[in-house]
Amino acid sequence: MSGMNSKQYYNHPQLPLTHFTFRFTTEQPAALPTFPGSAWRGALGHALKKTVCVVRNTPCSECLLKTSCAYSYIFETPPPDNAEKMRKYNAAPHPFVLRMPVADTAGQRHYPLQMLLFGHGQRFFPYLVHALRKAGSDGIGARRQVFTLQQIQQLSPDGATTSVYSQGRLEELQPAQSPTIPAMPEAITVRFHTPLRIKQNGKNLTPDNFTFAALFGNLLRRISLLTYFHTDTPLDTDFAGLMQRAREIAIGAETLHWYDWKRYSSRQQTEMHMGGLLGTIHLNLNSMEDFWPYLWLGQWTHAGKATSMGLGAYSIEAASLPETAGEELADTMSP
Repeated sequence: MSGMNSKQYYNHPQLPLTHFTFRFTTEQPAALPTFPGSAWRGALGHALKKTVCVVRNTPCSECLLKTSCAYSYIFETPPPDNAEKMRKYNAAPHPFVLRMPVADTAGQRHYPLQMLLFGHGQRFFPYLVHALRKAGSDGIGARRQVFTLQQIQQLSPDGATTSVYSQGRLEELQPAQSPTIPAMPEAITVRFHTPLRIKQNGKNLTPDNFTFAALFGNLLRRISLLTYFHTDTPLDTDFAGLMQRAREIAIGAETLHWYDWKRYSSRQQTEMHMGGLLGTIHLNLNSMEDFWPYLWLGQWTHAGKATSMGLGAYSIEAASLPETAGEELADTMSP
């Protein structure tokens, strides 16, 4: 690295976030698709818009209230007029991720739905509580199964939990925190729990052309944009230098495979192919100190496309790591 101190040259990312578990009950065992994030996200968006929209039948992009509306900020996320990034795009990354159990829920009447809010997204939390409660009561999925919200717990990055909602009462939240980056182990296994969808040159990344640079480049861009649009401390680092080094890193053993998955979009009135990569990759982290914070933080942000509906979820496994996002994620996600 031309003898330069990497810790001075590369600023590590800071992304304040809040992490919640919405605990629902249902009279019948949960009967949802293998990856139900699309159903929950759609129901949440419908309920939130119905709750807050005061200008009916007006596209969010044409609405005078778009910069102050909870629905517009959470689901449309228009870049500010003075934004220096993504000026050619209609929407910035959404400030939330939904995470739900995809393991077999047969026989279970308790359903833990998780939500992560990034940066300023926390200020709309009461709206989201109301909308998710309504979404559950209106019914989720093709069968319109009813889910009743009983409790909400806030999870700190170190794994501690605090009840912030029960019996219809919302308590004060803990402030958003950026996860602490633990000491880097010698090697890790990255386990993808929900389909990872990354495109390069217009084509989906497959096991045959998967590279560390592709994964890291996606994380670098995603974390950079989340900090730029949703926090007061945008990431400032040598993006080109990091990517140049990322292209030199090889992946060790991997067990990636392509998982085909389709969902029906009621908004677009069409069936959509949402397949992606599942499995594991092994990384030797020698001389990867500058990449480690992004890999660790990505456990909360997810990677690739459709992250807001839970895709691109992964956990990091290593014997020397503390029990935190990786273990909690692995406990609720199927392999």
